[in-house]
Amino acid sequence: MGEQGYYVGIDVAKASLDVVVHGTGQHWSFANSDADIAKLVARLAALPASLVVLEATGGLETAVAAALAAARLPTRIINPRQIRDHARSMGQLAKTDRLDAQAIAHYAAVVRPEPRPLPDEQAAELGGLIARRRQVIKMLTAEKNRKATAVKRVQQGIQTHIDCLNRELADINRSLSDEIRNSPLWREKDGLLRSVPGVGPTLSATLLADLPELGTLNRRRIAALVGVAPLSRDSGTMRGRRTVWGGRAHIRTVLYMATVAATRYNPAIRSFYQRLCAAGKARKVALTACMRKLLTILNAMLQHGKVWSTAPAHP
Repeated sequence: MGEQGYYVGIDVAKASLDVVVHGTGQHWSFANSDADIAKLVARLAALPASLVVLEATGGLETAVAAALAAARLPTRIINPRQIRDHARSMGQLAKTDRLDAQAIAHYAAVVRPEPRPLPDEQAAELGGLIARRRQVIKMLTAEKNRKATAVKRVQQGIQTHIDCLNRELADINRSLSDEIRNSPLWREKDGLLRSVPGVGPTLSATLLADLPELGTLNRRRIAALVGVAPLSRDSGTMRGRRTVWGGRAHIRTVLYMATVAATRYNPAIRSFYQRLCAAGKARKVALTACMRKLLTILNAMLQHGKVWSTAPAHP
């Protein structure tokens, strides 16, 4: 138990919720249903809880996380890999719902990650559109690759599917624009982000939906969150180059494409990229550094509410 309350871990499954309160031996099981989620929230509010941690489970955690946020309970959703690594560090190799909840609760008590605001209903809608857009693009790429090697008898069917996917992609892009236009807050943030040369609607929508922390953290933490911060991989006598890893890969993919454009059309990123290349940095290393610089510029702009022309020169 912390100074002000308890640390709670919740293992989320499709049909059930296993809950462990760190340091008390308390373990509860609930159905992953609206009625049982309401009971769980009431029980946690009575503790009170200092922090409730859940794993990101592909959307299964959405209902309980939203209910916890609505009750103003401090909540944090964590990448499952971080929990698995933490459990292995404690020697926990067995895996059951209760053991998973215990590992999450222990992580909450030991690491004490800061609670972060969850996306509201409109942000969740935008996130769903972004996720579907990624799926459609992936299917389009696969179908185009298949058509290139298919026999003539099946090429027409593949092309029909490609045309259908292209129409769906166009609909999704229109829906993304509509969602942003319909929200005054997002409209303001979108205007700030897209004032930067190289930042288009896809990166802006992705950041708004999937990186709500943008503008609330310092540059090192936001870079680490996305996975563009150089991290040491040294151990014992082994010493190696710093590498970037972890973080939110889908954001990193979109940020990479925007950065490639920025190295051509954004004067600050272009000159930075050219200096790194002139200094002998590999192209991939220089691009990663430019990704980090672009992200920190965007983070500083949202923090200060300033468009590109008046953004801080050294975020």
